[in-house]
Amino acid sequence: MMGIKISELFDLSKTIASDLFEGKEYPWEVLDDIKTFIMKLGPELDPAGFDHPKEGVWIAKDAKVFDSAFLGSPCIIDHGAEVRQCAFIRGSAIVGKNAVVGNSTELKNVVLFDNVQVPHYNYVGDSILGYKAHMGAGSITSNVKSDKTLVVIKGEGISIETGRKKVGAMLGDNVEVGCNSVLNPGTIIGRTSSVYPTSCVRGVIPEGSIYKDSKNIVKRT
Repeated sequence: MMGIKISELFDLSKTIASDLFEGKEYPWEVLDDIKTFIMKLGPELDPAGFDHPKEGVWIAKDAKVFDSAFLGSPCIIDHGAEVRQCAFIRGSAIVGKNAVVGNSTELKNVVLFDNVQVPHYNYVGDSILGYKAHMGAGSITSNVKSDKTLVVIKGEGISIETGRKKVGAMLGDNVEVGCNSVLNPGTIIGRTSSVYPTSCVRGVIPEGSIYKDSKNIVKRT
């Protein structure tokens, strides 16, 4: 298929959650397991490297979390990460090494691989963001269809039922999303692809593409 498998999107050496993906083929298959995985992994983390300030929350000692940020349970904030002012981590979130969760950004049921940046007014829910993925200011993942039906992954020659009401976006490694873009439920963006600002994206965007609009998706040269 067209670049939608875990192996085609992500370098699993770039996340503390690599075991979460074991035995699964497609990234949305891990969404039901994130909470349980965190509650299993958290107690196994080295207390010399991680603080455990409250039930279900583990924060690397060299991570920077601003006082006004809210960390809901369960979550893991990995080494070198930065969680900025008024960030709202609702729970079931893994924030990778050196990742940035910015001002007023909201996370829910997500895995951010290492070096991901969601730095300004982003909403990321029921989503997986690969290594060095970056979402520009105001860009969001929409995770529920307006008619509340189950999300189907659609692309050229692809139609896969997820069996889930809530699926956000799956961004491959090194994806760039422009400011104020909306990624509709079930969007998958292949590695090293870019999305123009203020885009409304749905379906599968192949690896190495530039998304200008729905009728103008070109290969990066």
